[in-house]
Amino acid sequence: MRPFSSPSDGSVAALAGGPPTPADGSPPPTGLLTGLSGTPAVAAELSDDALLRAMLDAERALITAAADAGVAPLAAAETIAEHCRPDLFDPAELGRAAEAAGNPVVPLVRELTAAVPAEARPWVHLGATSQDILDTALALVLGRAAGPVLAALEAAADEAARLAGQHRDTVLVARTLGQQATPTTFGLKAANWLLGLRDARTRLLVARAALPVQLGGAAGTLAGLGPAGCEVADRMAARLGLAVSPLPWHTRRQPLLDLTAALGAVLVATGKVALDVGLLAQTEVAEVAEGGGPGRGGSSAMPHKRNPVDSVLVTAAARRGPGLVATMYAAASQEHERAAGGWHAEWEPVIELTRIAGGAAVRTHRILGGLQVDAARMRANLAATGGLVLAEAVSARLAPLIGRARAHDAVGRAVRAAGRTASFRDALLADAEIGAHLDAAEIDAALDPANWLGSAGRLVDRALATHRRGDADEPGADDPGADIGEPG
Repeated sequence: MRPFSSPSDGSVAALAGGPPTPADGSPPPTGLLTGLSGTPAVAAELSDDALLRAMLDAERALITAAADAGVAPLAAAETIAEHCRPDLFDPAELGRAAEAAGNPVVPLVRELTAAVPAEARPWVHLGATSQDILDTALALVLGRAAGPVLAALEAAADEAARLAGQHRDTVLVARTLGQQATPTTFGLKAANWLLGLRDARTRLLVARAALPVQLGGAAGTLAGLGPAGCEVADRMAARLGLAVSPLPWHTRRQPLLDLTAALGAVLVATGKVALDVGLLAQTEVAEVAEGGGPGRGGSSAMPHKRNPVDSVLVTAAARRGPGLVATMYAAASQEHERAAGGWHAEWEPVIELTRIAGGAAVRTHRILGGLQVDAARMRANLAATGGLVLAEAVSARLAPLIGRARAHDAVGRAVRAAGRTASFRDALLADAEIGAHLDAAEIDAALDPANWLGSAGRLVDRALATHRRGDADEPGADDPGADIGEPG
């Protein structure tokens, strides 16, 4: 079976003693709020059942690798492997029992040991410590959950590329510091979204591919496995489709920090799209609108409202991200060979970060796939200041003739005059210094937005070419939703 696999919807209650996922395989109940930030395909990989399955995958891979390395009897290994089945264990009961030991591995090992014949019991959990199993299980569930996140990011990037190509030359006003600035194109704005999404996806691919197996034993020496410890760890990693770590990473948490940073980047990239769309969809701007059927984005009080609901929810997720990322980094400096609290502090934040990153990626795909673009409104907003957004273009034409500073001052003078007695064009023509060097045709050319787009079109083309080249050199690029290995 391939590494990272499955779907439904759930939580991480096994770490906190919460309600279990239904045993019949049906999706677990969704809370009133959790459905607003997650998505079922990702939540399924983070559920109680998914975590239990991953812990059992780790135990199975451990004993099988030990048998392969000659440190455990093959018959015992086969017996233990046969009993590493999720249907034999109750996640809710394990969650309740976890409090006494501080983690769910201890009660799981106790129950697994009781389930196998007496002759196999000494070989259960051979040479491992609880952190080995739970870290490995988290690597598995986080890697599996990253699959649908990566797929959603790729789909969102494809939609951003479509918008960039369709609107390569659709002119709108750029905004800097919240104010109208100079002309740009909607294609260039979408191209920036595209590369942000691609960059985030690349970081997540790299971090996912680097998730390692954990096996160190009680204090990171592999003493319980004797001289074959490193071989067992490497064989265990191969069976699970996880990376090999040169040393146990009990208190060297860089693999999880890399994943954390990548998930944070996903929330930044998707949050950028959502923030821009939300601003462009404001009534006074109205340059874009989210798609959706009747009632989507409606208000409980105002029948006329059409709220950009997906943008709102993605923005909310993006604002939660920094706190979760900060918790992971705060927990990462851990004492000596095994942490007292730092390790425990990681579990729920990294799972929650993965959950909301998945929801943000899926909703961003929906935003971009259904985005309605109003090019006429973009032109109207560009013209709203009567050409003032082209002041830089006029100054650039004038500068070679009278010097940059004088040109800037002269155009500034015309800007101040505009609106009081004349349009910006008339104010430019009426200014003696400007009129002495630029005629009406030259001023009109400077005030044409299409003449002040610089390399916008070429930049869009470069972004699209980058996207078309694909991710051939990225780890796991051949299958963005690929599973992370299970023992075979």
